[in-house]
Amino acid sequence: MFKLIKATNAGFAVVSVAALVGTGSGAATAAPAAPAVGGGSGIIVDNRAQCTVTTVGHDVAGRLVGLTAGHCGELGSQVIAEANPNYGVVGRFVYSDHELDYGIIQFDQGRIAPVNRVGTFTITEIGAPAQFPTVVCKKGRTTGNTCGVAWGDIFRTNNETWTQMCVLEGDSGAPVVVGTTLVGMVNAYLAVGCFGPEVGTTMSAIMNDINARGDVGAGFLPV
Repeated sequence: MFKLIKATNAGFAVVSVAALVGTGSGAATAAPAAPAVGGGSGIIVDNRAQCTVTTVGHDVAGRLVGLTAGHCGELGSQVIAEANPNYGVVGRFVYSDHELDYGIIQFDQGRIAPVNRVGTFTITEIGAPAQFPTVVCKKGRTTGNTCGVAWGDIFRTNNETWTQMCVLEGDSGAPVVVGTTLVGMVNAYLAVGCFGPEVGTTMSAIMNDINARGDVGAGFLPV
């Protein structure tokens, strides 16, 4: 089974905003706009890995948080929006669960524009796991929008769903939806990418665990 984290190019470097601002006398420079980030957006973690955001929203305490795959980062890992890497760090991992393989990112207020629509991909709510023969779709930073049949929880783990969607490295964390209802995330594939089945953690399992912990992310609702 292959986890879908993607290494960044060896030459990648974050360029500070200050280095891009001219020094002409008396010139006024508008502050750069915060990058839009939502389910399906690409992120760069610790300048070494590329993954996909599952969803962005607020927890019961009003904190702006997002979800992705747990193998994408560890506690304290820094997150950059792939759409605008020069903007710098927009948040950090505050929790990483390697059993259910999900991670929680707390975004710095004002550092992103949270959205529920990335391209044509929209998330409006969180729902129950998909069952066979429902067709599910995902949006990943590598393979974009793909759909396939859901095989369900083949091994009766009560926390995962197998599907026949095309996924590759970098799609880790990609949101899996039925219509506009978020039902899971992408975590790995078996055998050959875009040929073998994909497996991911259900949103029900993730939210049950987050709420039971009662910390950052508890009571999460997508924007």
